[in-house]
Amino acid sequence: MKRVDDFRLRLGKHELVPIMIGGMGVDISTADLALEAARLGGVGHISDAMINTVSDRRYETRHVKEKLALYKYNVNNEDKSAVKFDLGRVEEATRLHVEATMRRKQGDGLVFINCMEKLTMNAPRETLKVRMEAALDAGIDGITLAAGLHLGSFGLIEEHPRFRDAKLGIIVSSVRALQLFLKKSARTGRLPDYVVVEGPLAGGHLGFGMDWAQYDLATIVAEVMHYLREEKLDLPVIPAGGIFTGTDAVQFLEMGAGGIQVATRFTVAEECGLPTEAKQAYFKATEDDIEVNQISPTGYPMRMIKSSPGIGSGIRPNCEAYGYLLDASGKCSYVAAYNREVAAHPEARKIKVMDKTCLCTHMRNFDIWTCGQLTWRLKDTTNVLADGSYQVPSAEHIFKDYQFSIDQQLALPPAVAA
Repeated sequence: MKRVDDFRLRLGKHELVPIMIGGMGVDISTADLALEAARLGGVGHISDAMINTVSDRRYETRHVKEKLALYKYNVNNEDKSAVKFDLGRVEEATRLHVEATMRRKQGDGLVFINCMEKLTMNAPRETLKVRMEAALDAGIDGITLAAGLHLGSFGLIEEHPRFRDAKLGIIVSSVRALQLFLKKSARTGRLPDYVVVEGPLAGGHLGFGMDWAQYDLATIVAEVMHYLREEKLDLPVIPAGGIFTGTDAVQFLEMGAGGIQVATRFTVAEECGLPTEAKQAYFKATEDDIEVNQISPTGYPMRMIKSSPGIGSGIRPNCEAYGYLLDASGKCSYVAAYNREVAAHPEARKIKVMDKTCLCTHMRNFDIWTCGQLTWRLKDTTNVLADGSYQVPSAEHIFKDYQFSIDQQLALPPAVAA
């Protein structure tokens, strides 16, 4: 019986353990987590989601406070079109995070940055270009374009000296999305180095509507691979979403996939950036605790745990400090929803906003617990401690369980005292 370790992911001159840890935003996919994947011979992701906040936390910059001070006059104004990111600060924050990560890299694996294109930042093209170029300048091994694929992304960086050197990948959820991207990018003469096919069981924002349950990852992967064969394109296909065991992974690798991308099981790793309270909530979640809703201001459905503290919270929008989801006109649907509820309840000291959430603030505070559909199975991957809490495994343990397990087995970490 084959194991994941019997296969290799080939990206140019690199032969890798075919395990890629997906990029989870706002420093949930920490440098420590990505570096463990690289040390073990696979691929890890850091994320550039809310990169200025990450920089302030880790590198003692003051990007958020100084942005708020600059636009404080606009806090009570519904029109946020004046609130812009300083591109020099975005560049500095990205460079600091990538350089600090790459300096520590060991092993034969790779470290990529997950670039969430739904972070429109009131200047979608300009900020996306700076984010990608800064990561390339700072030495990142590759960029994965995610969360709302911008068809012109490659064109934004085609003049960069590392455009053909760094690995560039895209995340799609259908053959149609892949076709559109390849057609738009054809003029750059640059194909993606890999294609992540994210299915309907993934965590966070989904590339599907609320009819997500009608779709199946294996079917979509087969369609993508058939299309690439028809077009005579030799691109590694990397399935993602709901791959919970090494045996699950082998089934895709035997289909011809180049590797697999996984994230849910790593949300509870020691190296993951989620706080302890959130990790324990993930372990304790039941299947009924997981929902797909439409509270994200991006317009995309999102999968999360129902008890996430940020759901229904009516906090005041903090676009002047954050504002990562402001569109090209400076609008965010949460701002409109918040103002609607304030107008409807003028005497209320606290309001609830149920249909949208202030995703920037709540993701910064780890109050929206996005998760994969199979999060409820995490309790089966570890030990229950004497105090009733769950033991947090290391990223190495989880990685090697994927790499070497067979027969749908889940290896528990060595037991420790509470």
